Amino acid sequence: MIPYASAAEAEAALGRAMSWWEAAWFRYSASTPDYCLYCHNVVLLMVVYTLAPLPLALLELCCCTKLTSPYKLQPRVRLSAAEFLRCYRQTARVLLLTVGALQLVSYPAVRAVGIRTGLPLPSVGEAAAQLVVYFLVEDYLNYWLHRLLHTGWCYDAIHRVHHEYAAPIGYAAPHAHWAEVLLLGLPAFAGPALVPCHITTFCLWFVLRHIEAVDTHSGFAFPFNPTALIPFYGGAEYHDYHHYVGRHSQSNFASVFTFCDYIYGTDKGYRYHKANLAEAANKQMKEMAPLYDDNDDDTAAFNSWKKQD
Repeated sequence: MIPYASAAEAEAALGRAMSWWEAAWFRYSASTPDYCLYCHNVVLLMVVYTLAPLPLALLELCCCTKLTSPYKLQPRVRLSAAEFLRCYRQTARVLLLTVGALQLVSYPAVRAVGIRTGLPLPSVGEAAAQLVVYFLVEDYLNYWLHRLLHTGWCYDAIHRVHHEYAAPIGYAAPHAHWAEVLLLGLPAFAGPALVPCHITTFCLWFVLRHIEAVDTHSGFAFPFNPTALIPFYGGAEYHDYHHYVGRHSQSNFASVFTFCDYIYGTDKGYRYHKANLAEAANKQMKEMAPLYDDNDDDTAAFNSWKKQD
């Protein structure tokens, strides 16, 4: 709750006029307890989980197979509407029972690490720098936890739930055992704990992280995806291979970027797979390419034109 009775008092404390965003935040949060502001995360999580994968699901369910197959990473796998709905229901229930319950008891920890709710709001540059740090910290810690989850007992007891979808879909991004949801929440919280931020940045971080997870689990590789501009970003094709191999996968453990897998040598299987695909494609192109000689009509016409020229 912002400790100012009026906008004028807030501006006097800031020593300047509030920006449009700060004025809007003041009107919204002035009488709202900090605990309630923090609990917005649950609502945002469920809204993003419901809406972010929806266009991809509709694309797969409603569009012609010929239109989507060139972009679908595993085109032979097609889920029904009932299977999409089952995934959504199961995952939403786990998220509400784990993340929702965690929100109710974790507020003291959020306050302890210095997540603030008052004015001023962070600048765009400050928020962007903090988000970059959060993505890097989460990616590194998640990498090692993910490798741990692919050991014998951890996989059989916990991580196998997430790998029920060998061909990922957006709604399966957070589809996991409740213990895995809680465990992988630790790397996500580590960044804000190391570099405290405003509650708006905190909420934005979890929204962006979930959208990124939906993207990497989308099952589609579109040529116009703007994430291709992000350096070292793994993307859907990178993570799809990890799901395709499944239990015995020893490649592509990183959640966002590719440098951890490169540094620790856990991208060799994926690179070998890509090399084989490229070799097979080149071989197919050579087999399909027409063999022209001087007796072909087009070649003869071209040679005749060259002589006249």
